[in-house]
Amino acid sequence: MTTKILICDDEEGMRRYLSKMLTNWGYQVESFADPLLLLKSLKDFDGDADMLLLDVKMPQMDGIEVLQRLQVKCPQLPVIIMTGHGTIDSAVEAMKIGAYDYLTKPFPKEKLSAVVKHTLEQQRLLEENNSLKKELQEQKVSAEPIFCSNTFRQAYDLALSAADSDLSVLVLGESGTGKELVAAAIHYASPRKNSRFLALNCAALSETLLESQLFGHVKGAFTGAVQAQKGLLEEADQGTMFLDEVGELSQVLQAKLLRVLQEGEFIPVGSTTVRKVDVRFVAATNKDLQQEVAAGAFREDLYYRLNVFPVELPPLREREEDIEPLAEHFLQKIEQKTRRAVAGIEAEALAALKKYHWPGNVRELENMMERCSIIARDGMIKLAHLPFANQEPKPADGPTLPLNLRETERLQVIRALRETRWNKSRAAELLGVTRRTINRKIKEFDLNQDESLD
Repeated sequence: MTTKILICDDEEGMRRYLSKMLTNWGYQVESFADPLLLLKSLKDFDGDADMLLLDVKMPQMDGIEVLQRLQVKCPQLPVIIMTGHGTIDSAVEAMKIGAYDYLTKPFPKEKLSAVVKHTLEQQRLLEENNSLKKELQEQKVSAEPIFCSNTFRQAYDLALSAADSDLSVLVLGESGTGKELVAAAIHYASPRKNSRFLALNCAALSETLLESQLFGHVKGAFTGAVQAQKGLLEEADQGTMFLDEVGELSQVLQAKLLRVLQEGEFIPVGSTTVRKVDVRFVAATNKDLQQEVAAGAFREDLYYRLNVFPVELPPLREREEDIEPLAEHFLQKIEQKTRRAVAGIEAEALAALKKYHWPGNVRELENMMERCSIIARDGMIKLAHLPFANQEPKPADGPTLPLNLRETERLQVIRALRETRWNKSRAAELLGVTRRTINRKIKEFDLNQDESLD
């Protein structure tokens, strides 16, 4: 599409000079001797012009007044002011009003070319940036959890009911139930939606790194701190901070986080200067924080600050109706990412998916669909493709797994480790948890490689 440049100057010689230069450079040109005619032509401006070269001194109407009217009618049109040596003050005033740049007459063609190219390039970058922001915003707003069950609907609606407030929300639930998606949905339904939503997994980093990530640090705060760095709290100012696995915070960081929640202030690592932030907090945990408080592992005052509005997400095994739409969604996502299509899921395999216990919840289902899409090789996912297909069937008089939740969790961890030959990373992926969680469970259940399900 040809770039169109408008010229408004009462001097015929200047209009001819500009028109000749710009036309030779491949631009489409339309010139006006009367600023009133220019304003009339731009009455219904719809972006059909890319730039305006506007003279300041004209008998019909001063260029400054023309610019003021254009700022109301079509503020997105970049305007270059043309002025003589005696009217530099007018150019400065025009820049304050909103002119993009100015040229001082007489100007050589090289100067004209440079200003025109720079203005058009900056305008193109601005349009691309705005377009990208809009696309990202639309993607984020539409990226809500996939579900059709009333069980999840009730929890999701409850979470969204807190969006308009600045209350701290505590999202409870097992690993892989979609806590971050719900936290993001709260943010993008809130008045803070145009600011940043940042997430931090409190279990993924050591205490030192976590403190630096959250609060930032000054230059020289520790070995390797060659320059100052903003923390996520500052980056999330006016927005929302999501703290996943908040129950893993150390006592020291709990105290510092409490100060942010109470006073809206913190001190970066290595600094003595207090900084202020306005951040809305959504936290998540799969721990029983009341038990942690009772055991002295979690501060009671911080617990009550975070638990202002609790929302508990149901595990996948309690929302059987969501398994099919979730599985289909993940297969579509995999196809878009890898161009590896799967025809569908056979009825027998789907029935098995619905009966499975899902210790890793939705995250485990996504990982399983990724695995099955490779094995199925563009065909239907069958029962034999499922990693639990060779498990012994339930006896008629009772379930295979124990009713005790802790023992069930222990057996699932052992099963994942055995299936992956004690590859902890793969076991964590299979269960939909972090490697750190696997290490913690191995220690908690006192497991070793000779452990058996028998």
